[in-house]
Amino acid sequence: MASVLVVEDDPVIRAALIEVLTGHGYAVRTTHQGFEALREITRSPPDIVVLDLGLPDLDGLDVLRMIRGISRVPVLVATARDDESEIIRLLNAGADDYLVKPFSGGQLAARLAAVLRRSVPADVTAAQRPVLQVADLRIDPTARTAHLAGRELPLTRREFDLLAYLADHADQVVSRQRILAEVWQQPYLEDQTVDVHLSALRRKMGEKARKPRYLRTVRGLGIKLVSSP
Repeated sequence: MASVLVVEDDPVIRAALIEVLTGHGYAVRTTHQGFEALREITRSPPDIVVLDLGLPDLDGLDVLRMIRGISRVPVLVATARDDESEIIRLLNAGADDYLVKPFSGGQLAARLAAVLRRSVPADVTAAQRPVLQVADLRIDPTARTAHLAGRELPLTRREFDLLAYLADHADQVVSRQRILAEVWQQPYLEDQTVDVHLSALRRKMGEKARKPRYLRTVRGLGIKLVSSP
């Protein structure tokens, strides 16, 4: 039984989440404060965290960054905003996924299951995968690190998975739908999900969308990580 830590300050919403997640077979713990969430994660790490951004003691985004400083536990963020800048901000801070309020209990349970499917196999199978080298880009699936020209890239979990997938398919054009199906394991998501992460990767790699060195968009077809200029 997977354990979920729900960080939500509204008692009505918190009670509803407990009922929904318990009904889907999760062991649920809750807290309404950011500091307490950090203590819980340190003391007894859950399998996944559901984090609301509107907390009484700390800004939810700061809590997310603090979680990333102490743990690799998957975090699904609940947000009231669905504009691109907000999504980019959350993903760059370390969110593994997000849901825009209001959302159904079924949608939450499905997203949690998908995030857990992505996080567990990556760690289990990493030791079986070799280091990927594409020109100056070096990706180590075991250590889950990526270096470009000797410089470590500060990637979130999802950014690393996307980059590793593209490197494993270097010089191949991969459609966004295929990426969503194989990296996110959620083919029904919007293409924008891939584009947001691609934009973050380019920025961290020092690339420009108009003239990228590695991550190239092939109009109408998909994304390609190229091994040579």
